Amino acid sequence: MEGKMPLLGEKFPQLDVVTTMGKMKLPDDFSGKCLVFFSNPEDFTPVCTKEFVAFQKRYDDFKKLNCELVGLSVDQVFSHIKWIEWIKDNLKVDIQFPIVADTGKVSNALGLIHPGKGTNTVRAVFIVDPGGTIRAILYYPQELGRNMDEILRMVKGFQVADKNGVAIPANWPNNELIKDEVIIPPATDVKTAKERMKKYKCFDWWLCHKKL
Repeated sequence: MEGKMPLLGEKFPQLDVVTTMGKMKLPDDFSGKCLVFFSNPEDFTPVCTKEFVAFQKRYDDFKKLNCELVGLSVDQVFSHIKWIEWIKDNLKVDIQFPIVADTGKVSNALGLIHPGKGTNTVRAVFIVDPGGTIRAILYYPQELGRNMDEILRMVKGFQVADKNGVAIPANWPNNELIKDEVIIPPATDVKTAKERMKKYKCFDWWLCHKKL
């Protein structure tokens, strides 16, 4: 339904978009890769500009994780082009990922239009796995810039969790109790619960952890 934000675990909607790098199909053009799709309220605004610079400075780190970035705001493509030219000329940063030019169709499909902010999109982030499934959604107000290191940490965390069948603790890899170790899924029967205490480091049978 138009205007409804997709839910975690759902497939990212199929979208035909116009970007600063030409026409694209999302998420199909990034099939087999993780995708971080993020929206911004408007071009040529202070917080958005600093966010784009921050994303670009970590772009190589995202690509090392087989992850691509795609930005969006409700502006025409020539506005996006002029904006990234300004960033390059004045801030010496070359934005190398595509920015979607949206008339409102994409934003409405993803539920990104803030009801109290006219046609401006909120600061949203969708982390989409290589199979096109939405794994995380972050939602920020216009006045608060995002923490790109946290988004990068989330991508790493999902990949570690998926590969090893584990859970990721708070503030990983700098958790206050187990540092960079990961959490073993809780036992579901008495026998496994007893074996867990012998096999792993545990605070109790339901809270065991290990180093990868």
